[in-house]
Amino acid sequence: MKSIWIFFSLFIASLTVSAQDAADQLIGLWEPSNGKARVKIEKIGSKYYGKIVWLREPIDPQTQQPKVDKNNPDESMRSVPLKGYRMLKDFVQKNGEWTDGTIYDPESGSTYSCVIKAKDENTLDIRGYVGVKALGRTDVWKRVKLK
Repeated sequence: MKSIWIFFSLFIASLTVSAQDAADQLIGLWEPSNGKARVKIEKIGSKYYGKIVWLREPIDPQTQQPKVDKNNPDESMRSVPLKGYRMLKDFVQKNGEWTDGTIYDPESGSTYSCVIKAKDENTLDIRGYVGVKALGRTDVWKRVKLK
């Protein structure tokens, strides 16, 4: 009887670890389909966040300075460098996807509701939308493997 309880306890523990691993597969370095940036997604507390850590063209050709968030509707944010900018915010893992978060598009200066789904361990579908998921756009991000 004791061995059944031990087996059962180990089985439950393995399910918990497996669920945690699945939730954390979002953590890592990702590249959007346009290849213009790389975003590091990390877990802070119980939520997931992503910040820009690399830009293909980090220098603004007009100012010869690091690119800043010049399209932000908040004028006080327009001098904030894009590198280091937190563009994914407040995601929680629910039912195999990450929801309740937002994505910021520095090219338009707009923030959208967002849901993230893993197609596999190296591919994410990132869907930004306004109001309802049907009114949005999906981008495919690929995991960047460091050499």
